[in-house]
Amino acid sequence: MIAQYAQDINATKWRAKEAAVENATLPDTGPYPGPRRPAEPIRRRTMVLLRWVALAGQMAAIILAWLIGVHFAVQPAIGVVVIGGLLNLLMTVTPVRVSQRGATWQLVFDLAQIALLIGLTGGLSNPFALLVLAPVTIAATALQNRQTVLIGAATAVMISLAGWFALPIHHPTLDLSMSPILQLGHWVAILIGVVFFAGYARRVAGELATTGDALFATQMALAREQKLQHLGGVIAAAAHEMGTPLATIKLIAAELRDELGSALPDRDDLAEDAATLAASADRCSAIMRSMGRAGKDDLKLHAAPLLTVLQEASEPHAQRGKQVVFHLNAEPPAPSIIRDAGIIHGLRNIIQNAVDFAASRVDVVAFWDEEVMQIRVRDDGPGFPATMLGRLADPFPVSRRSQDGRDGYEGMGLGLFIARSLLESGGARMRLSNTGGGAQVDVTWPIDRIRADDRAPLRENPKIL
Repeated sequence: MIAQYAQDINATKWRAKEAAVENATLPDTGPYPGPRRPAEPIRRRTMVLLRWVALAGQMAAIILAWLIGVHFAVQPAIGVVVIGGLLNLLMTVTPVRVSQRGATWQLVFDLAQIALLIGLTGGLSNPFALLVLAPVTIAATALQNRQTVLIGAATAVMISLAGWFALPIHHPTLDLSMSPILQLGHWVAILIGVVFFAGYARRVAGELATTGDALFATQMALAREQKLQHLGGVIAAAAHEMGTPLATIKLIAAELRDELGSALPDRDDLAEDAATLAASADRCSAIMRSMGRAGKDDLKLHAAPLLTVLQEASEPHAQRGKQVVFHLNAEPPAPSIIRDAGIIHGLRNIIQNAVDFAASRVDVVAFWDEEVMQIRVRDDGPGFPATMLGRLADPFPVSRRSQDGRDGYEGMGLGLFIARSLLESGGARMRLSNTGGGAQVDVTWPIDRIRADDRAPLRENPKIL
């Protein structure tokens, strides 16, 4: 197995030397129900700023059209812009948080204001009519489904009314009219744009929210692993520091028991108390030894042998009924590698995924040379679905047929996503594939990014007061 594995490592060396992490392609997950929304979907300051920009553009367009001699309802149009400015001033002096309902009605106001301006300046023949798409696009990115549908329907109604009851515009020398068939096409294009822009913005916002949640879960997982390592260091230090006083207590208790037996032979209760004290000291010593073993995540251990790190990563899943077998090549000798919480947790997630779907066996193979180190985790399960190989490490719902009867096993895909995020942040490259007899995950590092100097000075453990 090692010889065959050594042959194909050259094919992955170039991946380990790449500095940039490739962006995963967003998968087609079907209609997205919408991300969780904060209490303030759109910041009040953002809405005020965007409205000032829109009002400035509207006023500039009105002034420019008037200067070039276009005849239209100038005063009513300016009045509509002034009304928008008054609302913005009110929002500026009223520091109120914007709720879902408040944001909805403000976007409806903006939509009505734009539609009214369009109706006063030529209707669908006005090239600025496409600006009615702005409120529904903002709603799709920030509001819930119901509010988005409401604003989309209001857009269709208002642009239809603006086109039907539009006031004509004239120019002394230019023909600004548009044929009815072109106006109809413009109206249909705007309605299609409402659906397309709203749907597209909704999809992108949903996927960004999901990715943000997954990245937060990654940070939480790494923080938890680091806290466990810190706790382990404290336990190990406590076990070491308390060993000497416990040995002293045990020695004194034994001496007291012997002296009491000689000096007060008729006080059996005192001898029993001394024996109980010695037994308690023995029990405390045993507990400390156990805690010392449990606290193997000693803070001073920056480096560890490769096999030790692999066994530590697989330990929570080693007794789940599946055989986990390690393969390391004999030459060159296995190096010591960085004992990092991110590396251990990332490998642990990969091994957990393999154990979940393996029939009976998971192979963890390691190979290294002077340039790269590669760890391969392979199971004998059904393998990854071929149609999902490109998105299995993305934070989106995935399914895979397991060996324990859980057909259609569903999850958020966070295990592999967290593993990829943690490992690639340390310079690794992760590749998923099928071998014909199960799933396979290859993790490759430049050797300089994973090898550790096990002769470096050790960090002091936390002091136990």
